Order: sequence, then structure tokens, then C-alpha cells
Amino acid sequence: MVKLVEKGPLKLSAKLLETSGFSLKDFEIAIGKLAIEEEWEPLGPTPFPSIASLRDWDHILLKRYKPLYMPFCDLCCLCTFGKCDLSRDKRGACGLNMAGQQSRIVLIACCIGAATHTAHARDLVEKLIERYGRDHPINIGGEYIYVEAPITRLVCGIKPKTLGDLEDVLDYCEKQIAQLLSATHTGQEGDNIDFESKVFHAGMIDHVALEIADIAQISALNFPKADPEAPLIDLGIGNIDISKPVIMCVGHNVIPTTGIIDYILDNNLDGKIEVVGLCCTAWDTSRYSPKIGKIVGPISWQLRFIRTGIPDVIIVDEQCVRTNLIEEARKINAILIATSDKNCQGLPDLTKEDANDVVNKLLNGGIPGALIFDREKVGEVAVKTAMALAPKRFNLKIFPIKEKEWIVSQAKKCKQCRECERACPNNLQIAFAMKFASNGDFSKLSNLYDYCVGCGRCESACPEDLPIITLMNKASEETIREEKFKCRTGRGAIRDTEIRKVGRDIVLGTIPGVIAFVGCANYANGGREVVEMVEEFLKRRYIVVASGCSAMTIGMYKNSEGKTLYEEYPGDFDAGCLVNVGSCISNSHISGAAIKIANIFAKRNLRANYKEIADYILNRIGAVGVAWGAMSQKAASIASGFWRLGVPVIVGPHGSKYRRMLLGRKENKEDWMVYDARTGEKVYVGPVPEHLFYAAETKEEAMVMIAKLCMRANDTPQGRAIKLTHYVNLYRKFYGVLPEDLPMFVRVEADIPITMKDEIVSFLKEKGWEEKVIPDPTLLKEKVVKKIG
Repeated sequence: MVKLVEKGPLKLSAKLLETSGFSLKDFEIAIGKLAIEEEWEPLGPTPFPSIASLRDWDHILLKRYKPLYMPFCDLCCLCTFGKCDLSRDKRGACGLNMAGQQSRIVLIACCIGAATHTAHARDLVEKLIERYGRDHPINIGGEYIYVEAPITRLVCGIKPKTLGDLEDVLDYCEKQIAQLLSATHTGQEGDNIDFESKVFHAGMIDHVALEIADIAQISALNFPKADPEAPLIDLGIGNIDISKPVIMCVGHNVIPTTGIIDYILDNNLDGKIEVVGLCCTAWDTSRYSPKIGKIVGPISWQLRFIRTGIPDVIIVDEQCVRTNLIEEARKINAILIATSDKNCQGLPDLTKEDANDVVNKLLNGGIPGALIFDREKVGEVAVKTAMALAPKRFNLKIFPIKEKEWIVSQAKKCKQCRECERACPNNLQIAFAMKFASNGDFSKLSNLYDYCVGCGRCESACPEDLPIITLMNKASEETIREEKFKCRTGRGAIRDTEIRKVGRDIVLGTIPGVIAFVGCANYANGGREVVEMVEEFLKRRYIVVASGCSAMTIGMYKNSEGKTLYEEYPGDFDAGCLVNVGSCISNSHISGAAIKIANIFAKRNLRANYKEIADYILNRIGAVGVAWGAMSQKAASIASGFWRLGVPVIVGPHGSKYRRMLLGRKENKEDWMVYDARTGEKVYVGPVPEHLFYAAETKEEAMVMIAKLCMRANDTPQGRAIKLTHYVNLYRKFYGVLPEDLPMFVRVEADIPITMKDEIVSFLKEKGWEEKVIPDPTLLKEKVVKKIG
């Protein structure tokens, strides 16, 4: 088979061209792109799909997983008609009803997320091309990776080989996002299911952009290349040597930080300065330089860390950066340098000024910070400024001038109005802790440290302007000093060889599932819950994958032997292993792994063959995403990319504030009918997986749901018995009885776990259970081998 790939541009020039009919002198012909044929898979039905190309697949999913809306507000205020009341089936001036409005808001959120990732990818690719050239090869795993860009192959139908090839893919992403966003304008889409279909499209585009961004930086910046033994690195504030100058980097775009590390290495300053990171820039810094880059913690640690007074210079790039860090930097006499045109922080653009002049301006206090777009200049200015500033700030580090008497005096100002508690998303008992602190007992204040998500809303609400987070920090000083952990830096993609090894067991169900803990750190009850869930499923020999801030949280707790889960479990993509793929954009390797199972193990064609691959994943691959602290629009778009592939996502208690779920109705038998691809008959397979988007209120509820959502229609009896063992075991552990819906998941007697057989058989008889057929399942009528009739 052949494929068409675009190459170019091509230029032809000549001094003279003569034919019998005409002559040309000193001419040049430029051809933008050349099409060259190359052997590959046959082209599938949906290359570069438009916003409606996969609509039929989306409608199949949305017929089964119906949107449930929980609107914050009954009004729409997006146009000059003013406030339109959409309650009780009313329609607005444009004709839109509440379901349409709610799904429109979800689409806007996902467009924001997809646009953010796409813009990030564009910035990365352009800067890397500028530095390494358009012909720099894509290499994310050497001999271990043949399917280097599974999502791009699946969606676009092309196989990128160089950085330059990635630009064409981003062109497509940007066009699709513009189309999707235009659909939210007044007088465009009106049907909520078609809005939801576009939400899925935004998510799919988001995953393409994620993949482009990460394969570009892995290839050009020499990050770990699909390495299960990626280095163990330092995590936690306690690992920072505060006697040295400290540069703090926060955001998602690692390019400016690479300038800092290169400057340090080029000037033999390694070991003389600390470079620490928060959020995804931290992961990618450690992937660029495991020796120099240290991780402070997840996104929520921004205020907490700055209030320690430790950072001398704060570098902000893009995404998830707290927007008032310039004020926070001023409070501790630190310098802030902004590096992204998406996040200028009101600072003067000093990109074209001499680096030494910029440093002098910053040190002399003339300006609180600077905006610098040049990578090398960011490195030089940040390092020189930090080294000059650190000796003057040393006494400010670790809680500037704050003695315990100061905590008492501040706590005594608390009027016990509890405005802070009403503002706190986790309802922390701050006023209660302040009362104890005013009497010199800081234990209650310290106990809040693990549960605070660092949003700062308590301080904004406090009528006394108390620095509540700083007080928590001071009360938890000993805890902070002991924050010394080890975690495995992001390994990148899953090897093709690993897929070959485990693909069969995943599809048959004998590996009970692949669980991905991803997303932000907006935890309702602290990060320990994430660690407890991860450990539970590692012990049960699921494959556990992690990324972003969740991957950091997993490394922030130790067992009785003083080891983190990263030190305790191997990093292979295999049963009972813990795989850290990297930053948020590395989520593409998780969806990519599911796609590669269909391609490498099951030999399904990948190229522009989205519906068949998604149908395969939905019915055969027991994968579940868990975004326990999901917070942002990016988290929404990442989740929607998984939904279109048929991978369910569970969010934690705060996730219900997305105000829309995708829930199956297990009691509706018709919703769970599939085609048997061998006979064409429609067969009931039970509610597998039961939901696409589900919010759990407790970690116990989540763990039971995770085990349940890993069941798939294609499970063999042996695989289903293993999955049922975990589901029943967890359900009984937390609820004390057998699950009422158990008969829906037992198809034949061989599905029943041997160790529970007598009890379950008796239970099934009571419920009037009947044996069911195990089909070769598909939701796509065109995939039936023997046609009906």
C-alpha cells in the first residue's frame, strides 16, 4: 500500500527556457508542496475529519451515555437580548433551551482547553524548528517505537517523520478549533446532542495537539525515550538547598527553563544554583535535566512555596500559572520574569535589551520584573539575577521574619466570622484552628496543611486580611522541611514491545485493567486519597499510569520503609507496575497506548480509521481515567478526548462542578445491545462500561466504580472472573454486601470467580439470572461479517 505525503516547498529556477512556442528568461517557479508516495497502510474512511465526520459514532455513544446537566444558573447572558430565563423548558431569544445552553458551555470549555494545548504545541514546534530545523527527525523511542504518533496516524492519516511534518498537523487542529468555536455563536448549533458531538471532536483535536507537543520535545530536547527506567529525581521542598540561589519555574512550557539549564551548564555553574519547578514545567525540566531539575510539587503549591520565601527568581511561562504571582513575588522581594506572550503579567518587554542592563534594572528595584521572550536571554538574566539577589535575601528564606509569637498575634486578630471557611472549597475549619493558634497551639492549623489546595480564597474573604496560608506554612514548618521524596520522571511513550507483551492479556481481561491517574491537584480531601487508590490497584496487579500533577502527588507519600510508590513499583507498562508518562501533554501516550493495542496486538488498521479503533477500545480494552483533582478547561478537553475513544473518566468530588456527566442507564436493556460481528445478531452484553463520565464523592465509591468500569463486552470468562473478583471484593469491602447489579455482569457460569462461586450462584438464583451469549462485540453495523438476514 502507498500513502501520499506532502513535502516541500520546491523551487525551480533557470536563466533560459525555450520551446517552439515561447521562451522564458531568468525565471523561478515555486511549488508549495509535493506529493510523494510511500508504502504504508490503506487510507481509512476519515482522514483529517471535519467537525461532523464522526458525528454518527458520537451519536451511537451519546445514545447510550446520555448527558446529565446540573446548571449553576437558569439564565443565559451571552448576547444583548440580556438575561434569558431557560428554566422549566423555556427557550431564550435565540431559541436555545437549557440542554443546548449547557452543552454549549461544555463545548466552549473544551475549545479553550484544546486551543491552549494546540497553542502550546505550536509554540514548541516553532521554537524547536528555529533551533533544530524542519528536518529534525521524530524519534521518541528508537528501535522500541515503530508507531511513533498513533493519534496523529489515527486522526489525520499521516505518519510524521520530522518536526516540519508536525506543522501541517497543527494547521488542521487550529482550523478545527475555529470551526468548533464558531458553532457556539448565537444562531448556530441548537441541538444538545450535536453540541456534545462537537465536544468529542474538541477532545479528539486536543489529544492530537498533546501528541504533537510531546513528540516534538522528546525528539528535539532528548527527553527519556519510552524508558521504563527513567531516572528517579528529587521531589519536595525539603530537597532544596536554600543556601544556594533558587530559581522557581512554573507553568507548562519548558523552553524558557531549558535556556536557564543550558546557561548553568555552559558557565560551569552546575551545583551552585537550584532550579526547581511546579506543575508540568517541573516534569519537563526534570526530563530535560534529571540532575539539575527538582520538583517542588503540583499546581496547588504555588502560593505555599512562594510564601516560604525560598525562590529568588520566579519564571512563569504559560497555563495554570496563578495570575497574581507578581504581587506575591513583591511580598518576598523576589523577581518575576514572564516568558510567554500569552501571559505578560503587565511587565515591560525587555527582550531586545542587553542582558546585563536588564539584570541591573531588576536588582536596583526599578522594575518588579521583566517580560523576556528570548530563551537564551531568559537563562542569562535569571541566573545572574538569582546569584546576585540570593545573598541579600538569605534571611528571608523559610518564612521571612515570622516567629511563633507572630502567629499567635495574627491568630488573635481572627474574629471567628468564618468567612474563610465559607470561601474554602474544602470547607476547612480555619476559624477553629485560629482559635487554638491564638493560644499557642498550632496543631490544628498544621493539620490543615495536607488538605489545603492553595487557592487563597480564604485570604480574599478574610475581613482582617490575615495571611492564612503563610500561617499554615509556619505552623507546618517541620513538615515542610521533611518533604523529601523520590519520583520517577516522565518516561514518555509506551514501547511497541510492551504493547505486544500485554495486549492479549488486556483484551482478554486477564490483566484486569489499565487505570490512568491524571490531572490537577484540586483534591477535596488531600492527595493521600490518590496514593491510597493507586496502591490498592497496584497490589491488585492492574496497570497504573500517571501524568501531570497527579503523578507528583503519587510521589509525595512514603511507606513504612520510607519509600514512595515510584521506588516500590517498576515503571514498565505491565501488570502491577506504575508508569509515569510525564507532563499533561504526555497524556497522549495513554490514549496512544490504547490505540496501539488495537493496532499492534489486534492488527486493526490505524490510518484514518477512527470509528473502528474507538469501537475496538470501547468493547475490548478495560481502561479507565481518574482525574481526582480535575480543575481546568484543559482537564475537560483531555477527558473528552478519552470519551470519543470509549474510555470512561471518573472525577473526584470537585469534578461535579463541571455540571455535566455522561451516564449510562443500566436498567435500559436496549442501551446495552451490540452486534455480534460473527452473526449480525443483536446481543445484550450488560452495562459495560456503565458510564463515560462519572463524579464520585468518596475514594471508596471511586475504587468500586473503577473496578466496574474496567469490564468490557469482549472479556473472556477467565478475564471477566478476574474483573468480577476485584469488583465484588471492593464492593463488599466498602459496602458489606454483594453488589445488586452483579447479575448484569455474569454472562455464563464460567464468569463467576471460583473462590466465591457457591455464594454468587446462590445469589444469582435468587435474582432469576439467565445465561447470556458472549458475542464478538461491535456497535458498528458495517463491521458485521455476516449481514443480518
